[in-house]
Order: sequence, then structure tokens, then C-alpha cells
Amino acid sequence: MIITKSEPFTREEILKLRESFGVYIKTVIDVKKKLCSAGCDRHFESEKILLNQGSRQPDLWGGGIDLEMKIIDCNSFINIRPNEKNASNEILDIKTRKRFEGLTKYFFKEVL
Repeated sequence: MIITKSEPFTREEILKLRESFGVYIKTVIDVKKKLCSAGCDRHFESEKILLNQGSRQPDLWGGGIDLEMKIIDCNSFINIRPNEKNASNEILDIKTRKRFEGLTKYFFKEVL
């Protein structure tokens, strides 16, 4: 189940988001508009939802959260953008990475 919103996820929503991978939830965050689309099987699914809602590609970054280990990762194929100086699946720009991590903590404050 994919849920897209601008407010933190509730405990009930987080339980639904866990359906795909158990303790891991994939996320795509619009770091400018502060929107999160989570629970996708593949990051491009949430990316498409956000693009259809008016997000811009340069503002979308993918990653996930391991609920058991309480670890945020910034790893997704949608992050590979050589033209934007991100030649890795990791978010390389420190400012963008910190913003992504901060927003992940905001959206998942019920479990982090």
C-alpha cells in the first residue's frame, strides 16, 4: 500500500506501509514541498505519484527506513542523476541528504 501525505504518518498508517517488506519501508520525498510517498514496492511508483501531483524531478529523492534498526537510508535508483551531479544511488549532496533525513524523521516520528 502506498500512502502519500504532507503530515507525519500515524501508527496505523505505518502498520499498513510495512505490508510490502515487514521492517523496511521505501520512501520518496519531495524535499522542497515536504511531501512523502511511502510503502511502494519500487521507488519509481512513489516518484510517479509525486510527479503527477506537481512535484519537480530535481526535488524528489528516494530511500527508506529500517524500523527494527531505526536506520534511515538514502539509497534508490531514482537518485542516479549524473546531470545533477549525483552519479550514485546514494544522495551525495550533504545538504540534500540532511534535508531528506530530517524529513524522514518528521514523517516517521511515531517510530523513530
